[in-house]
Amino acid sequence: MGDVVSSHLDESRRGMITAQTRDVMKQFGKLYEQQYAVALFNSVRYEIEGGGGTQPQLLHRKDPLAGHCIFSGSLYQYLEETRKWRSRFVSVANSYALSLYENQAAHDRGLQSRVTINCAGYKVLSSMEEYMDLINNSLPDVKAKVGTSPFIKLDNKFPLILWHPYARHHCFCVMTEKEQKKWLAVLRDCVRHSNNGLPEDCIVQTPAFTDSVRLYRQAKGHYGTWDMMCGAPPQILANLVMETLHPQLRHVIGPRLKGKMQQRQRNWMLICAAAYKQVLAQTSSQYEALTEACEAQRAQLDARLRTDMDQIITSKEHITNKIRALVLPKAEELLRTSIQPYINSILEALMEPTSRGFSEVRDVFFKELVEISKNSLNGGGKEKVGEQLERLSMLAFHPVKMQSCYEKMEQLNLEGLQQRFDVSSPSVFISRAQILMREQMDNAVYTFEQLLQQALGAQGQDDVCKSIQKCQDRVLKKYDYDSSTVRKKFFREALLQIIIPYMLQQLAPACTPELPRFQELIFEDLSRFLLVENMYEEVVLQSVTKEIMMAVKEAAVQRKHNLYRDSMILTSSDPNLHLLEENPPVDWAAKFGGEEPDGPVSSSGEGRASGRRRKQVVSMIHLDDVPLPYESCLEAPGVELIPEEDGQSFDSKEEDGDEDEKSSEDPKTPDSVNAIRGLINPVVEVELSAPEEQVSAVSSGTEATKGLITMEDGLLEEVTHVTTVVDNHSKKSPQTILQKLATIKKLEAEDEENKENPEEEGEEVAVDESPQLSADSSSQNDSGFQSLSLGEPLPIKADLREEEEPTASPTQVEVHLV
Repeated sequence: MGDVVSSHLDESRRGMITAQTRDVMKQFGKLYEQQYAVALFNSVRYEIEGGGGTQPQLLHRKDPLAGHCIFSGSLYQYLEETRKWRSRFVSVANSYALSLYENQAAHDRGLQSRVTINCAGYKVLSSMEEYMDLINNSLPDVKAKVGTSPFIKLDNKFPLILWHPYARHHCFCVMTEKEQKKWLAVLRDCVRHSNNGLPEDCIVQTPAFTDSVRLYRQAKGHYGTWDMMCGAPPQILANLVMETLHPQLRHVIGPRLKGKMQQRQRNWMLICAAAYKQVLAQTSSQYEALTEACEAQRAQLDARLRTDMDQIITSKEHITNKIRALVLPKAEELLRTSIQPYINSILEALMEPTSRGFSEVRDVFFKELVEISKNSLNGGGKEKVGEQLERLSMLAFHPVKMQSCYEKMEQLNLEGLQQRFDVSSPSVFISRAQILMREQMDNAVYTFEQLLQQALGAQGQDDVCKSIQKCQDRVLKKYDYDSSTVRKKFFREALLQIIIPYMLQQLAPACTPELPRFQELIFEDLSRFLLVENMYEEVVLQSVTKEIMMAVKEAAVQRKHNLYRDSMILTSSDPNLHLLEENPPVDWAAKFGGEEPDGPVSSSGEGRASGRRRKQVVSMIHLDDVPLPYESCLEAPGVELIPEEDGQSFDSKEEDGDEDEKSSEDPKTPDSVNAIRGLINPVVEVELSAPEEQVSAVSSGTEATKGLITMEDGLLEEVTHVTTVVDNHSKKSPQTILQKLATIKKLEAEDEENKENPEEEGEEVAVDESPQLSADSSSQNDSGFQSLSLGEPLPIKADLREEEEPTASPTQVEVHLV
């Protein structure tokens, strides 16, 4: 494998990759330095003049996942090096990175993970057919024949594949459909979170970066939305480089690949992943140097801005008016003929799934609160209420419970509009809406927690249900208002993302050549903060903003979307509520008298090993119909679990119990060393009663002996040891005990022969009163072996002989004297 990569990515090609990456970063660096100064100007101006916007009603939690991990469990990974499947323990930390360990013990000991996967840019696939379609399209000159089997041999029907257009692919599989569904939800949540890698609180760096990427792509002729605008800035820049480098490498290397079709596909994947790794390392280091250089100048630029702010604003307005006179007539004509007829249809396509998704968020939140109220009314106890409130705290970050909300948004369909407005796919809008759903859910949960804590502090814990219902009503009203505000903002931004690139592309031939002459109107000392191209785009933006605002305002009147009108502003409700935002998170388990099962939440300074003590958001999967060593999701010790179906927990336990009884006769793999030893050396337990005068000299212990015993199935088992356990009773030798057992069995045999003779009834009673052996099939018979204990009588051979006969494995007999 290494030879394939090194032969095609030799020193000359790696040098070409380095040079092309350096060239892209140089062009991007110039744009970033310009946009950084503009973003700083906008930030300082907003700070001085103040900004509008309505104040949210719900509280916002700063670090909701502190002290938590998302998920952990075991699954099988396909290793490209050996082309085999290996079991791996996977831990999903609160950073949503996948850490793969050799096993759970390595994770618990805090060892270094074998692989850490950042899911930004990946796509989660659940079938080999989807994967092979993408693989077959990776090399256009290599076409698979119909019915060609994939080069990855899948031993079961439940794959989980992380596919990336440039980076290395990761193939996993699990044993059951239930596991696959949970892992799919977790992995998709990891991708969703990792794609959202640009922090919104960086009010200078983030706008500067996004505008620089957009301007760079527009200079290359790409005006539409970009699916690979995902991840942290170095990853986005690596995708930017690969956007042009990937086709070049495919054109040069593709025809040189040798071997069968599957081998060429595999080799191309490895080569592409190696090239992407090299590009990512280079973009990471160069972007870090670029940001450090810009941050070093920030204090100086900030001082100049605050000194010359009035002059900069006046100059900008003067130049903007001149640009508007040039651009506005053309923009209005384009808007009237090519855009305005489609605004309502675009908006309707966006609003339907988005409104259903936010409505589902409200329903999920409401159902959780109803379950808590029911439990408090039904006398579930304060500890149970504390457990449910603890689960509620992480509801927004539970991908399985939130899946029904996310699925509503995945129904977004912009077909027919994508080609016209150069929208590559609706995934950009779907991911953004899903992130907003999660934020609103967490805000609602956090607000409810703070209000409930305040109510319980004032009224006490005597009537928890009443307090819950009051807080629930208040939070739902606030959620309705905030979700309306967030959705309207999302609709406006989505329309701008679709329309503005299209307008810029259509206006470019007529307007772009005229822009350089406006640069002469800018004073040289102000040229760092005023860029003609930015002012031109602002004019185009203003030309369409009015139409978009009117369309969203008209949509708010329709009741089916459950949007508040702009005139409805809840400015004075709960004026002191936001004071609660600074309160620490509520520990409901401690407040209601519960105890932390995992101990205190560890701090970051306790090392990697402390991660296993963190609370876990998503519970493990335990399947009764799968043998334990082959289960792919094992419950990790020291982890707090959150079941997915709280209301069905008791019913599921009863059903699981019935399934256990039905499946107890099925062969299963032993799940411990003791169980395996029990299969190799079965133990027969017998209780014998004896007079006190006969057991005075007997003591407990194990002695080796030889003999044979007949099991229930008629096979002979060799007896190797006899263990005597005495409770203040006499001692007998192993041979004496075996003779006693043989005598008992002999009496039983005679009793069976004389069943029809009523005169032997007394004998039968005597046998029934004597100790008997029984089969215990609850633990051993499912593996083909049987052990014996008290219960139904089993046949034991009357004559225990010392000579060897064909028998099963040796048996130990444990005798209890009572």
